[in-house]
Amino acid sequence: QVQLVESGGGLVQAGGSLRLSCVASGSTFSLISMGWYRQAPGKQRDLVADIRSGGSTNYADSVKGRFTISGDNAKNTVYLQMNNLKPEDTAVYYCKLVYFKSPINREAWGQGTQVTVSS
Repeated sequence: QVQLVESGGGLVQAGGSLRLSCVASGSTFSLISMGWYRQAPGKQRDLVADIRSGGSTNYADSVKGRFTISGDNAKNTVYLQMNNLKPEDTAVYYCKLVYFKSPINREAWGQGTQVTVSS
């Protein structure tokens, strides 16, 4: 069993910054990727950014140049630095882990952390 614990959400004014953290713990696994998704009220959950174990990253167009994802494989931790936040970034942010535990790839989700950006 793998658990994800997120932290760092909160309320910030437009133009401000927040840093989200997500730590994976539990049984032994091989990390494939970690990422952040977000879901605003009444909308689907969408990818914000992810990072593979080798370090390659992927971002949603709406956050490119403002958000930076980074990871620490040794600590099974992923971070999301969010700068120049906009009201449209308001959502619940979820951490997702994709990992290999024999005999298949698996995924785990965090409980979500609220990010609210006021105008």
